[in-house]
Amino acid sequence: MPITLQDLQQQLQHDFQNPALLQRALTHRSFSADNNERLEFLGDSVLSLAISSLLYQRLRELPEGDLSRVRSNLVKEGTLHQIAVKLQLSDLLRLGEGEAKSGGKNRPSILADAVEAILGAVYLDAGFAAGEKLVHRLFEGVDINPHMRAAEKDPKTALQEWLQGRRMNVPQYSVANITGAAHKQTFDVECVIPELRLGARGQGGSRRIGEQAAAAAMLEILKAKHP
Repeated sequence: MPITLQDLQQQLQHDFQNPALLQRALTHRSFSADNNERLEFLGDSVLSLAISSLLYQRLRELPEGDLSRVRSNLVKEGTLHQIAVKLQLSDLLRLGEGEAKSGGKNRPSILADAVEAILGAVYLDAGFAAGEKLVHRLFEGVDINPHMRAAEKDPKTALQEWLQGRRMNVPQYSVANITGAAHKQTFDVECVIPELRLGARGQGGSRRIGEQAAAAAMLEILKAKHP
C-alpha cells in the first residue's frame, strides 16, 4: 500500500513546520521548475558534516585519510538508494510523464538525490541539529566499521585526497551545460583546480554522476603530469 506524506514524516520523526519543503524535496526537475535540486545541494552538505561528526565519535582510532574513505562509502549513491527504498520514497516522488514512464521512480540516482533533498528540507525547516539527528537515525541500520576504509575510493574522493596530500585546496565543480529532454538530461560538469590551472569535463545522467566523471578525467590528467 503506498505511503502518504504523513507516513513519511512519521518515519523521519520530523513534522514539518513548512510541509511545502517536503513536497519540493520529492519533486524531480522533470515535473516542475520548483524542484528538489537546490535542496539536494544543501542536503549534500548536511549529510557530509553529520556523517563526519558521527565517524569522528565512533572511529576514534582512524586517521583523517581513512575517515574520509569510510565517509565516501556511506554517502555514496548505493547507500542513499538503500535508505530511500526503506523509506518507500518511490511512492511519493513527483516525476514528469516521460521520466515516470522510463522507470524514474526506481532509478537509484533519483532516489539518492531525494534523500539528500529531504535532509536539505529538514535543515531549512528546523536547523542543522534536526538534520544531523535525522542523518544519525537513517544510518542506524548501516554497518559502520574501520574495515570500510579499504573499500575502493570513488573518483571525487581520490582526487580530493590527492590534492590534500599536496596541501592544495579541494577542486571546484560546476555544471557547464545541460542537454536533452527534461526526463532524460545529460549534465556536462567541469572540474577545475585553480592552483594548477587545470580543468577537465565529464558527463552523466545526473549532476552527481557528471561530477564523478569529471573527477575521473582530472585524475587521468594528473597521473600523466605527475606519474
